[in-house]
Amino acid sequence: MPLEIVRNDLTKMDVDVIVNAANSALQMGGGVCGAIFNAAGATELQAACDEIGGCPTGEAVMTDGFQLPAKKVIHTVGPIWKGGTANEEALLRNCYKNSLALAVSEGYESIAFPLISSGIYGYPREQAFQVAMSTISEFILEHDIYVYLVVFDQKAFGVSKKLFISVAEYIDEHYVDEHEITYSRNRRQLDEEILREVESYPIEMPVSKRNIEDVLAQMDESFSESLLRLIDEKGMTDAATYRKANIDRRLFSKIRNAVDYTPLKKTVIAFAIALELNLDETIDLLAKAGYTLSQSHKFDLIIGYLIEEEVFNIHEINEVLFSFDQVLLGA
Repeated sequence: MPLEIVRNDLTKMDVDVIVNAANSALQMGGGVCGAIFNAAGATELQAACDEIGGCPTGEAVMTDGFQLPAKKVIHTVGPIWKGGTANEEALLRNCYKNSLALAVSEGYESIAFPLISSGIYGYPREQAFQVAMSTISEFILEHDIYVYLVVFDQKAFGVSKKLFISVAEYIDEHYVDEHEITYSRNRRQLDEEILREVESYPIEMPVSKRNIEDVLAQMDESFSESLLRLIDEKGMTDAATYRKANIDRRLFSKIRNAVDYTPLKKTVIAFAIALELNLDETIDLLAKAGYTLSQSHKFDLIIGYLIEEEVFNIHEINEVLFSFDQVLLGA
């Protein structure tokens, strides 16, 4: 099931479970914890926590959500940052693992996390984000639960500086703002300018390994037929593909069973990433759904650049897209 990064108020998330970054005594605190208690009804939630009594660092316990949109609240205790020498990373991973395992064991299908330990507990935000992303990503490859990571802004705290700078420089150099085109020019001049831009487009199209017979045979394929063929050609299973693409299994079922179904562009690209298609193959798959990549869209430039760089981890790609305030893949 998918993982999404969202900017939202955790207490307003309409999910089965939200996670509280709790203290070990399960007492109402400040920050995210205080906001959850207030939204749930502080007296009721505190009484439920008092019945449990406490929670060790890295463990997770559950209460009702009371007045929250969420049915339940999972309380997990993150580690206090002590410079990284006190087993903080393992404890933080356990917070996510145990919370997810508890939600799944109780039959819940959706859960929303804050960035645990990144507030008053002092865990460096970039490192906390990476722990959250890697732990959740690993869990959802084996379990069906829809996960949201709720953050307050789109700063690139999860993306390596080198990758972020590379993408930023690439966009700055190659982005063509379509609003800068002067529409008073006559059609011929405009066509000539567009042709020059296309010819100077910096992405080198990989040489296709398909022969002409294969290309002609695939001309009349629908998107669904093309996708299923590619899954077989790559030796992948349906489940491995939609999970790696960050796609809900119900959406995949709809695509598989409705030959003429047209998915969103971000969904097509998510499948291309999951199948590790090169740029040529990605553009072919996009065309089956009526899409292409454009030099005048930052989203398209980022996707093209990352495919060229052979970045095929969809969650890493989503971190980059989130940092540039672009729509995320999958989900």
